[in-house]
Amino acid sequence: MRKCLACDRPYETEADQCPFCGKRIQREQGVAVYAPGAACGGFNESFFSDLAAKEAGNFWFRARNGLILWALGAYAPGFASLLEIGCGTGFVLTGIASGFPAARLYGSELYASGLAFAVRRLPSAEFMQMDARAIPYADEFDVVGAFDVLEHIEEDGAVLEQIRGALRPGGCLLLTVPQHAWLWSPLDDSACHVRRYGRAGLHAKLEAAGFKIVRSTSFVSGLLPFMFLSRLAARRRPAGRGHDLPEIAIAPWLDRIFSLAIAVDCALIRAGFSLPLGGSRLVVATRNS
Repeated sequence: MRKCLACDRPYETEADQCPFCGKRIQREQGVAVYAPGAACGGFNESFFSDLAAKEAGNFWFRARNGLILWALGAYAPGFASLLEIGCGTGFVLTGIASGFPAARLYGSELYASGLAFAVRRLPSAEFMQMDARAIPYADEFDVVGAFDVLEHIEEDGAVLEQIRGALRPGGCLLLTVPQHAWLWSPLDDSACHVRRYGRAGLHAKLEAAGFKIVRSTSFVSGLLPFMFLSRLAARRRPAGRGHDLPEIAIAPWLDRIFSLAIAVDCALIRAGFSLPLGGSRLVVATRNS
């Protein structure tokens, strides 16, 4: 069901007007606009062009996509509908479309500049400009994904509550976040992060929002020493540097080495091991009834 953001009432119709209060959904070039002018500094919009050009060539983005596709097949088999929160350039959603061609896919993004890339990449999906703190759906989706999004938002608990409301009872949340506060460096500032998560704190927020945790594991574990050293070096750089998108463009030979290292993490996770430490965390959770 859609949920009117003006009167907070859900309704069954797919019409672009609330039958209760008459509020109309704005559309720009076919994209529903729910939060015009709401961009609030949680991300640097200039990064989207770099992301669109370089995601496919970066080991971390490829490995994360692989884990997401594996988790969907393992924990949400047969899902019919999925909403990605903060879909950016559409790289993840395009991978999901390839792996699950029968699913109805929706992508939301606060920044119209990111949506422009996503719409071109995956015209078969339905996209919307939306603030994750006010999701215009209720009891609608089998799966909601938020992949490295929560760390950009101060009110992460409110976002989790909104996601729970948008899921059908028993629906599945897939979540990835950067991990370990002791890895914080100017690279996080450059990426517009608000926080890095710890396992216990993240689990507590999920449970408070009405989720049951099904699986939780670190990844990027084998590369953790390298990550720590790179962030230690970043802390020692002169102030005023670090305005580029961090750690995305690396030499092809190094990308191949890192791909092999992270492939070990992914193989262990698929085999049932939950890794205690790593630069990122993957969580699968279900909406409590």
